[in-house]
Amino acid sequence: MKSRFLAVLLAAALPVLVAPATAHASVIGFLGNFDVINDTGKTAHGFEIDLEGLHSSDISDVFGGPGRGFPTGRGFDPSNSVERYGAPVIAEYSAGSIFGTKITYQGVFDGSSWDFGTPSGSFVTPGDNCWSGGGVGYGPNTPCDHFGVGTIGNPTKTTYSWLLETATPGVLSNGLVNLPAPTWDVIPAPPAPAGNPPAPPQVLAHVEAPEPLAGLEFGDALWVKVFTTEFEDPIDLEELVGDNARVRQAATELEWQLLQKEIGNPNSGLLESGAGGAPVGANAASILRRYEFFKYSGEYDPETHEALFTAPYGDTHPGPTDVGSYLGAQNAAANLAPLAAAGIPEPGTLFLFASALATLLVRRKRR
Repeated sequence: MKSRFLAVLLAAALPVLVAPATAHASVIGFLGNFDVINDTGKTAHGFEIDLEGLHSSDISDVFGGPGRGFPTGRGFDPSNSVERYGAPVIAEYSAGSIFGTKITYQGVFDGSSWDFGTPSGSFVTPGDNCWSGGGVGYGPNTPCDHFGVGTIGNPTKTTYSWLLETATPGVLSNGLVNLPAPTWDVIPAPPAPAGNPPAPPQVLAHVEAPEPLAGLEFGDALWVKVFTTEFEDPIDLEELVGDNARVRQAATELEWQLLQKEIGNPNSGLLESGAGGAPVGANAASILRRYEFFKYSGEYDPETHEALFTAPYGDTHPGPTDVGSYLGAQNAAANLAPLAAAGIPEPGTLFLFASALATLLVRRKRR
């Protein structure tokens, strides 16, 4: 099952040493807030964020939870609640060598009915609007909700799911939200020669197409557009919404790219932004990237499910009927903070380093 998904992701890097003598570039953590539209065809009674590879102690923040200065109750009254399900439950799980943490927003079943549910439908939102403070008349008939989580590390896998009632009343199952979630890598630069300022690290952002369904050689294809900019001050999570002035400043980095996974080709369907390591401005404190996703509406090979094109069109040049409906957007930012090296006084001038915005490495669906 697919859901349209508008995600807001704030990322600041894992701790990285870039200069043994003066300063560090530090990533503070990963924060993600997003609107998600329920187009499963069924009323959902909750939403689940599955963060594989993270412990509950790695969760720093949840939308609707305590400690954010927002109410944590259930419903639609802005004075009591920010979203209908109230504060989520955070629970670890393990199955053999696999472990993770689930953040679950869920309705309450009293034995005969649910207190809240998210109806299925279509909805147009610029992002970060499907909550009681979003200004869109959020209420019982709104087919979307706003969720979020902050972490101090990258999960090895992120899965979003609507929770849908099965044939057994009160029992829920997972309906997959099939849209890429960015992940981040911070690669420290080699030590600078004596007397030279420390070099910036590389901060890489990755998005990856969905895996193929059983029996198919290729997964569903989707189009992505990438926009980017940098700022001389940190970015706040609340600023990473579609109509914010910061997001509107992002310039086009990649006009169109088709992403599609192929069985047996681990490099297929992967878009890697930031490869190359070109430094940002000397005073840059943050980088913003916006990913916009669209359905591929062209033809597929009937046997392999590979996306097909007619010349002169291709996977960076869509034809008139190749771009389908808008699926969603992810606004991602990296805040890098300077820290004094252990045992060394903090210098009067601090260096803020961020990732390269120059080279965009696209690993196509074919090598």
